[in-house]
Amino acid sequence: MTTYHFIGIKGTGMSALAQILHDSGEKVQGSDVDKYFFTQEEVEKKGISILPFSSDNIKEDQIIIAGNAFSDDHIEIKRARELGLTFYKYHEFLGQWAKKYTSIAITGSHGKTSTTGLLSHVLEESYPTSYLIGDGTGKGHENSDYFVFEACEYKRHFLHYSPDYAVITNIDFDHPDYFADVEDVFNAFQSMADQVKKGIIACGEDEHLQHLQTKVPIIYYGFSSTNDFQANNIQVTKNGTQFDVFVRNTYYDTFHIPMYGNHHILNALAVIAFCHYEEMDRKVMHHLSTFGGVKRRFSEKQIGNQIIIDDYAHHPIEVTVTIDSARKKYPDKSVIAVFQPHTFTRTKTFLNEFAESLDNADYVFLCDIFSSARESSGDLTINDLLNKVEGSTLLTLENVSVLQQFADSVLIFMGAGDIQKFQSAYEQSVELGLSEQKESKSS
Repeated sequence: MTTYHFIGIKGTGMSALAQILHDSGEKVQGSDVDKYFFTQEEVEKKGISILPFSSDNIKEDQIIIAGNAFSDDHIEIKRARELGLTFYKYHEFLGQWAKKYTSIAITGSHGKTSTTGLLSHVLEESYPTSYLIGDGTGKGHENSDYFVFEACEYKRHFLHYSPDYAVITNIDFDHPDYFADVEDVFNAFQSMADQVKKGIIACGEDEHLQHLQTKVPIIYYGFSSTNDFQANNIQVTKNGTQFDVFVRNTYYDTFHIPMYGNHHILNALAVIAFCHYEEMDRKVMHHLSTFGGVKRRFSEKQIGNQIIIDDYAHHPIEVTVTIDSARKKYPDKSVIAVFQPHTFTRTKTFLNEFAESLDNADYVFLCDIFSSARESSGDLTINDLLNKVEGSTLLTLENVSVLQQFADSVLIFMGAGDIQKFQSAYEQSVELGLSEQKESKSS
C-alpha cells in the first residue's frame, strides 16, 4: 500500500491534510522538527507517526507532500527527487484532492479559519463532510458530499484550486514580504475568482469585493440593505449575539451565535448565504448556535478572577476586532493586550496601524518580534513599536508575573508566532504563587 509522507507534518495545513487522508483510508506518516507544536496532538491521537527529519524516511513506495516552507535543498526533498517519487507541494496536492468533492474554498485576508470552522460545523451536523481548517484540524470521509477548506492567498497559492464555490471574507493588504500593495492583493483574488465553477459568496461590506468581475453568480452579505443577505436588529445577549436575517430585503429568520463582534455576524451570514444557495433546510443553518469555535481564535479559560484569551491575531484589523470582541463579551472588565508581532516586514509596514489598534486596550504589553522561517531578521526592533504605543511595556518570560496585578481583567495573548510560551509561563507563575500562598498559610 502506498504511503503518503508529509515533510513538515506539524504545519497547520499539513497536519489537517494528513488527518483527512488518514480518515479517508490512506496510509500516512510524516516528519518534522523535534519542537512541540499544538497541531501534533490530533495527528498523534490518530496514530500517525511523526519522525525526525532524515533522508532515511524517504522510501520507494511513497507519495511525498512537502510543506510550502521547505525549499528544494531540504534533505528529504532531495532524496525524494533522487528516487523519482511522485512529489507535491502542499497547495498542489490540496488542489487535486478537492476535485473529488463539491468543494468550498474559504478565503480572504482575515477570518478564513473562523469561517471555515463555522461552515464545517454547520454542514457536518447534516451531511458527510470533509474539511481542512487552518488551525490544524482536518477530517475526512470516504463518501463526503462536501469538502470545506481554507485557501490561503500567500504567494498566490490558492490559484492551484478550482473550487465549486468560494467564500471571500475580505480583501486587505497583508503579507508585505510578497504583495506590493492592496491592488496586487486584489488582482490575486480576482484571478482566484475566475477559477470558481458555481458561485461566490462575498462580503458586501468590503469595497474591494464590490469590484470583482465574476463569471459565476456572486452573492453579497453584510449589514446594509444593498446586500443579498443582510443582518439587522442585532442584540448582544448573555450567551452571544442574536440577529435577524433579511434575504433581498425580505425577513427570512432569526439566528443566534455564541460569539461576540460584527466579524462573527458576517461569518455567520456567509454560512447562511451558502446554505440558502444550496437550498438546504433552515434547521441546518441553525446549527450556528452550537459552534464551539476553532483553535487559537478567541480561545478562553479562566484562572482565578482573570479571563485568559488566546488568539491568532497578527494584523492590525485582527487585533482591533479581537479587542472589540472582548469588550462586547466582558463590558465591565479591563482589557489587557499582550501582543507578539509576527515577522519584521509586517511589523515595519503596519507600525502605525498596530499602534492604533493596540490603543483600544486599557494596558498593552509587547513581546519581542517573532522571526519566522520567511525572515530571521529586520531593520527594526520591538522598541520601535514600544515607542509608538503610549504606556506600553516590554514583556519577557522573566517578568510575566507582572500581569498578576490586573485582577478581574481580560488578558488577551495575541500573535501568530510562539505567543503561547508567554501565556504558559504566566499561567505557571500564577500556579507557583498560589502554591506558595498555601505553604505560607500551612506554616
